[in-house]
Amino acid sequence: MKSYRQSMLVDFYELTMANGYFLENMQNEIVYFDLYFRNTPDKGGYALFVGLESIIDFIDNFKFTDDDISYLRDQNLFDERFLEYLKTFSFSGDIYSFVEGSVMFPNEPILTVKAKLIEAQIIETFLLQTINHQSLIATKSSRIKYAAGKKTVLEMGARRAHGESSSILGARAAYIAGIDGTSNILADQLYKVPSGGTMAHSWVQLFDNEYEAFKTYAKHYPNNATFLVDTYDTLGSGVPNAIKVIKECLIPLKVKNYSIRIDSGDLTYLAKQARIMFDDAMLPECKIIVSNSLDEHLIKTLLSQGAPIDLFGVGERLITAKSDPVFGSVYKLVALEKNDIIIPKIKISDNIEKITTPHFKKVYRIYSRNNKAEADLITVYDEKIDESQSLKIFDQISTWKTKTFDDYYVKEMQQTIYKDGKRVYELPSIKKIREFASSELDSLWEEVRRFDYPHKYYVDLSKKLWDIKQSLIKR
Repeated sequence: MKSYRQSMLVDFYELTMANGYFLENMQNEIVYFDLYFRNTPDKGGYALFVGLESIIDFIDNFKFTDDDISYLRDQNLFDERFLEYLKTFSFSGDIYSFVEGSVMFPNEPILTVKAKLIEAQIIETFLLQTINHQSLIATKSSRIKYAAGKKTVLEMGARRAHGESSSILGARAAYIAGIDGTSNILADQLYKVPSGGTMAHSWVQLFDNEYEAFKTYAKHYPNNATFLVDTYDTLGSGVPNAIKVIKECLIPLKVKNYSIRIDSGDLTYLAKQARIMFDDAMLPECKIIVSNSLDEHLIKTLLSQGAPIDLFGVGERLITAKSDPVFGSVYKLVALEKNDIIIPKIKISDNIEKITTPHFKKVYRIYSRNNKAEADLITVYDEKIDESQSLKIFDQISTWKTKTFDDYYVKEMQQTIYKDGKRVYELPSIKKIREFASSELDSLWEEVRRFDYPHKYYVDLSKKLWDIKQSLIKR
């Protein structure tokens, strides 16, 4: 693949608009854009925010090269003064964002950009692409890990991913969401996602017989021996040969870390029968790994049927989020700034869900004293919540539906990432992001996390913001 700079990863209309803004002398107008999503994948109760590190890397290194400018000049569409402007272009605005690993819900501003008009517009494509992909994979992965419970789950989808960055960043997103490791070595090298793997069916096929294949592997990797037992006959030869090699080659070395992998057939039945065979052979330490087009629903079914599985290898249905492969976040103008006064802007639509929520805003998460997330409240940027007072929220459509909180506390969800173009946020390690994501998921009620008809988590507007929105709609 040819090398490229991410600065040119923009939709063409962003540059035509930017050129027009420049020619109209609008480039220094201050605007506010919100990035949010409308619907949760798989009709789930929540989503997981991942991708901030990629966005920070993009903003930190944003620059148009001479080659970029030359390419744009050859389009015979852009004014030369605009091209000169792009030569020294850099982001000088503010970015406020949920931190990576946060749980998020539809229609709340996950990321807000306050910047000069062209700056805010020209970064749109990268922001959306990044969050749409990485948050999608993280959300799917969190569901898969939730289904598996305390069982180990490995991401094994690199060969089915939609390209190299999809596989690498997908593995990172999966790890943040709770998946225990990956088959992708580059994801380990770049992002410290633990990687591992053993053999494929081709290893077994290349030897004269299955026993020799297993024995040779055990000789070279005695402390990492996983035998793929379904190449010929899982129960008839695969498991018996694995037992034989374990007893001949590993037990004398006092090795207790060994396993088998089943990649086809009735996984529940085969796992149960294999477990009986290993227990009868006095090899209770042998772990059973399964793979083959797994997802959260199949994993849940296997475990509910009592399958004695220790580890799940999940590939294509995780790395492509196969059941619902489009996240669908959007990036909308919500305000202008004139003479230091913020002027809210709204987009109206016959489709109610496409009506935007105007203004520069904050998102507060409301917690009960047992640290469970109860609801999110979107307010105007200058509103503060007094935790010593009762807090009443109401549904923004069915306004008669209300709820009052007395014993609660709130957390402001967005943090300042850039201020006046300078990054003021320190990137945490992937381990810290993963730990934070785990705590975020733990803050949800089980009813919100269930797969079928999850409890609706409310994201409401403050009375002040609701009044502003209604007045703009009427106007």
